[in-house]
Amino acid sequence: MNILVTGGTGFIGKALLPHLTHERITVLSRNPPRAYQQLGHHIKVIDTLDTLPNLDDFDAVINLAGEPIINKRWTERQKQEICQSRWTITRQLADKIKAGNHPPHVLISGSAVGFYGDQQSRSFDESLEVNHQDFAHRVCRQWEEEAQAAQSEHTRVCLLRTGIVLARHDGALARMLPAYQLGFGGPIGSGQQYFPWIHLQDMVKGILFLLKHDEASGAYNFTAPYPVTNKEFSRTLAKVLHRPHFFKTPAWLLKLGLGEAATLLLDSQRALPKRLQEQGFHFCFPKLEHALEETVGDKSRIDEPGGV
Repeated sequence: MNILVTGGTGFIGKALLPHLTHERITVLSRNPPRAYQQLGHHIKVIDTLDTLPNLDDFDAVINLAGEPIINKRWTERQKQEICQSRWTITRQLADKIKAGNHPPHVLISGSAVGFYGDQQSRSFDESLEVNHQDFAHRVCRQWEEEAQAAQSEHTRVCLLRTGIVLARHDGALARMLPAYQLGFGGPIGSGQQYFPWIHLQDMVKGILFLLKHDEASGAYNFTAPYPVTNKEFSRTLAKVLHRPHFFKTPAWLLKLGLGEAATLLLDSQRALPKRLQEQGFHFCFPKLEHALEETVGDKSRIDEPGGV
């Protein structure tokens, strides 16, 4: 299989590529030398899609590109960067797919549970229809619409509505660890908001599942089947690390530091992966404590996902 990957040097991309060693991989990167350094020379790297009239040479496209959404305050300039880093490349991919006579069989494209906005304590699956005005929803809605434009009788489109991906050396958990390791961890805001999470190994395994199952299309919640509140997540992380759990970050302080981006940590999304499970996907880490033990606890053995 010949696969085009965007975002291959990102957090999830770097975890995914080692599991595609039997495929022919092309990575789109603005910095090919750095991509070769990080990923190895067994892959092909291109720095633009402009030289490709279409994507007929590829069997599949995995689109993981996008400016990190939580790393900086949401200034107008940063919002523009967050949007365009997702929308523009996805639009280009869809246009190239539609331009061919023998297009890729599948486009797997990123999204996030931010699509749903704040749903408080009620649980929901992919059938929930929302139309919020908040920034995270607007980013995800157009991101998905750009990808869905590639859908045809020849090309199926799968959308990854991803929660917080758990890994030791990257992502949100890696940024949380230092405070918890020092004994300063604790819930954020009220702690009652639901915290949709997924282990990195299940994230990778899920992408491979959608890649291989021809009947898969549409939106999928990439979240573990047992979501927890932020307070429960925090308490479990402290337990796994054998650290106290006394401190609390008030919502006002988070808003002061992050501004509007604080909504990503204060909104509640009790998202369930109904469609993945109905189609036969089995999670390696359905429950939080096991996932954290594997990732950061005494039983932690690996930093990258294992066999999938």
